[in-house]
Amino acid sequence: MADRALAIDFGAEAAVRVGGARGLARHPSVALGAAILALVVAIGLLAPWLGTRDPGQIDPVFRNRRPGAERVVRNADGSEAKRTYWMGTDSLGRDVYSRVLYGARVSLVVGVTVALISATVGLAIGLLAGYLRWLDAIVMRVMDGLMSIPAILLAIGLVSLSRAGLRTVVLAIVIPEVPRVVRLVRSVVLSLREEPYVEAAVALGARTPVLLMRHVLPNTLAPLIVQATFVCASAILVEAILSFLGVGIPPETPTWGNIMAEGRALFRVFPHNILFPGVFLAATVLAVNMLGDGLRDMLDPRIRKRL
Repeated sequence: MADRALAIDFGAEAAVRVGGARGLARHPSVALGAAILALVVAIGLLAPWLGTRDPGQIDPVFRNRRPGAERVVRNADGSEAKRTYWMGTDSLGRDVYSRVLYGARVSLVVGVTVALISATVGLAIGLLAGYLRWLDAIVMRVMDGLMSIPAILLAIGLVSLSRAGLRTVVLAIVIPEVPRVVRLVRSVVLSLREEPYVEAAVALGARTPVLLMRHVLPNTLAPLIVQATFVCASAILVEAILSFLGVGIPPETPTWGNIMAEGRALFRVFPHNILFPGVFLAATVLAVNMLGDGLRDMLDPRIRKRL
């Protein structure tokens, strides 16, 4: 019974406290970050209904128009209607407003997918490397080698080896992020394997898979969730950088990076092509980071005791 009591870790306790109103009141950054992120998610999901035009529709006659520009168009039945371009048009006459809305979809898909894959793969490798001493040295030397290469350069190199696309970009961002998750999980496991309840489980003959899943894994979930939020923010930013450099998502797919890349040539004359997608990108990354910072404060018992 004492061993079972010791097995009650701060990860399980914090998971219960996350949903509490008291925790949100003490950490308003979580509520604010979650609200902004929920708004961006809603924008991405409702893009077909919120958008005013097809994001890929080209109109050379009405290109490089400033935000708020209006145009009278003739409908199929012969009637006329006024169309407003809330964020202006780019050099090909495409509606920047619609492109920014659809760009949110790509950024969110990349961020969430990279965070899930990196957390899952990093958790599995980190658990084994941290608990099995003979495997630790081998795995960590490989992880150190990957971390020695800047993430952007490694992602660019991986994308250049294959055809540009969403899957390629996700894979190129996942590989540099996995070592960071592995190091975090490994550091937690190294401290947990010396705990009395783990030693007691070993003495009672618990098998390694059962021991890892029942006694070690629950303690790694809290820091892993926080790390996943930072990975998500980093992935969104890296995807935008790759698209801006022309090695990410193909230009026909609207992303915030692509929109800014296409508008950089006329930035001084028509800054709206970079301003609006840049604001959405900054707000999304800031919201995810705020959410991660707040979750870290809520899930870390040492910080929670000081509040």
